[in-house]
Amino acid sequence: MESFALHSLSTTTTFSTCLYTRNSLLHRSPRSLPITKSSSTAHSLSTIRSSTQKRLLFSPFHNKNKVFTSKFRIFALDQDPNDSPLSKSSEKPAPPQKGAKLIPLLISVSIGLIVRFAVPKPIEVTSQAWQLLSIFLSTIAGLVLSPLPVGAWAFLGLTTSVVTKTLAFPTAFSAFTSEVIWLIVISFFFARGFVKTGLGDRIATYFVKWLGKSTLGLSYGLTFSEVLIAPAMPSTTARAGGVFLPIIKSLSLSAGSKPGDASSKKLGSYLIQSQFQCSSCSSALFLTAAAQNLLCLKLAEELGVIISSPWVSWFKAASLPALFSILATPLILYKLYPPEMKDTPEAPAVAAKKLENMGPVTRNEWTMVGTMVLAVSLWVFGDALGIPSVVSAMIGLSILLLLGVLDWDDCLSEKSAWDTLAWFAVLVGMAGQLTNLGVVTWMSSCVAKVLQSVSLSWPAAFGILQASYFLIHYLFASQTGHVGALYSAFLAMHLAAGVPGTLAALALAFNTNLFGAITHYSSGQAAVYYGAGYVDLPDVFKVGFTMALINALIWGVTGTFWWKFLGLY
Repeated sequence: MESFALHSLSTTTTFSTCLYTRNSLLHRSPRSLPITKSSSTAHSLSTIRSSTQKRLLFSPFHNKNKVFTSKFRIFALDQDPNDSPLSKSSEKPAPPQKGAKLIPLLISVSIGLIVRFAVPKPIEVTSQAWQLLSIFLSTIAGLVLSPLPVGAWAFLGLTTSVVTKTLAFPTAFSAFTSEVIWLIVISFFFARGFVKTGLGDRIATYFVKWLGKSTLGLSYGLTFSEVLIAPAMPSTTARAGGVFLPIIKSLSLSAGSKPGDASSKKLGSYLIQSQFQCSSCSSALFLTAAAQNLLCLKLAEELGVIISSPWVSWFKAASLPALFSILATPLILYKLYPPEMKDTPEAPAVAAKKLENMGPVTRNEWTMVGTMVLAVSLWVFGDALGIPSVVSAMIGLSILLLLGVLDWDDCLSEKSAWDTLAWFAVLVGMAGQLTNLGVVTWMSSCVAKVLQSVSLSWPAAFGILQASYFLIHYLFASQTGHVGALYSAFLAMHLAAGVPGTLAALALAFNTNLFGAITHYSSGQAAVYYGAGYVDLPDVFKVGFTMALINALIWGVTGTFWWKFLGLY
């Protein structure tokens, strides 16, 4: 399983979406992200990012000269790639492979062909639906095995569905007009605004100044700042790479805790593990804290589970268990994975010095604050005002463009946003058509019959299905890919087993955030934090599994009573 996981991490094209902050958000100054209007410069920045991307992920473990690698990772972001020490090495990097990887391609295509021609078609399913299912399964297999970048592979799946006349062209492209998908795309631009202005960095630094006298207090300060930023910065990966990892690395290095070294246990390892685990809880707390949350509710709506006042309903349901997890996680890890340094008296002074260097709050930062307060307010009260969430996001982005906080080149250079638009639309469109053609209903009814045959009550079925949905994520290197592949099917199984629709939809969505911290490849932020070089691979798996059990206990106990109080069942 571990070798397969590493293969998925190194090859899966989900990184183009999950790790978009490594393309655009990690490379920043303390105050703002220098984005120029020159297309050639943008291309140069893209070259630098792509050249350092893999080293950020694997250099602490796959480079014999760890000291050199760590230094390169810190300083190369400001260098021209042709001037970097690595470029002067006698070893020439292998040329990038062009075209599809043969073995992943054969496996992915074979899965679809076997389903289409070797597996007998159920009587309840039409030929068109069965053919679409085979194409969909090949597409999902390609997301895991990565024969091509995720957007390219999704486009091939879409092309196949049109060429084989499984779907008409307008039907195949219908999801490209989905409001939820465009809301996710715009959220990428909001995240860039936070990093470009330095606002996220400033907020986190203030919390370090206020709470950072001890290692535990430092962890809580970083955690509370993420909770504050999360509803207005709709990407856990962006928060990890663009805000918190640079701060954690700076604090750790100043304390003599270096990546890929025995001193990493001094401070950096604990802060990385604590922030990584807490980030999943903060993503589960707010609807707009992560892109996959919005996708979950969109897919639930297609199955007839419509949640009124979604932002408020989500927050109410998640608030108690998420806050318990957020408060407990740093303390639990402090006992299970203790740092060698217990006190950090210099951290507040370092933070105060950094704030002094940052200077007073800039006009762009105030504009970002005002815009995000407006956007969040419209998300909260949008239903009462008749303003859809995507329109609220469009208004916010328009304000940022009009006032110069972002320019259009910023939006155009956010390649991952446009890539997400493409492959999300393909997955959502296929999943929606599978629902319309009755495939999801057929699958859920089969599962329901099995559950009924063993006389399981709906609470027991709820527990089994939720646990299965969670554990399957060990096979996925993307939260959004997992949602696109399995969320609709599992929700339909819940409904067929008699689980209340709103409870099932929200619980699956909360799990989608919580399983983002179980491995080093389970999410975008996982790869960002693991790539810092402070945490050993066995520790990632051990801590991830342990915290998964603890979160299951916290959410299971508090959620049972809280959701009953809210009337979800």
